[in-house]
Amino acid sequence: MREWVPVSSSPKGRLVLAAVTAFGARAFDEVTVGELSAAAEVTTGALYHHFGSKLGLYEFVRADVERRLLDRMEGAAAASGADHATAVRAALLVGFDFAVGERFLRILGAPPAGSDGDRLAEVLGSATDSPVLGRVLAAAWRAALAAIAEGTDAQEARAAIEAFEIRLSP
Repeated sequence: MREWVPVSSSPKGRLVLAAVTAFGARAFDEVTVGELSAAAEVTTGALYHHFGSKLGLYEFVRADVERRLLDRMEGAAAASGADHATAVRAALLVGFDFAVGERFLRILGAPPAGSDGDRLAEVLGSATDSPVLGRVLAAAWRAALAAIAEGTDAQEARAAIEAFEIRLSP
């Protein structure tokens, strides 16, 4: 459970909302502290006070966005009631639709910054009983999001994920 839920009218909440929008649309390195502060109508000092750095804000926002993603993916896998391979495929598609619909292409289309590990790869690795397959699936899923961010049609990228044939050993 989260320790804190941002209130959009607070300086911290406005920073989080500005960061979700900025990091969802553009790569981490393309977003500046000044831009985030201006969008949130706070000083750069407020960003450093609440998050320590741009990376601290990014990690906070990414953890929240990724938790929402993983909740949906885990729910889709559980609801599919099918074999593990079908459940993983359903999770990938539900997660893809969420990321595209919320415009989280860049923040979820890139591997996590920092050193907390790759939760998406871990979840997919657990679902397939193969950490390596989890990493491969996470990379392919992220590549589909990155392709959309670079101009590929979303339906074409979704069709690529739908074409996955996941074979798991018994």
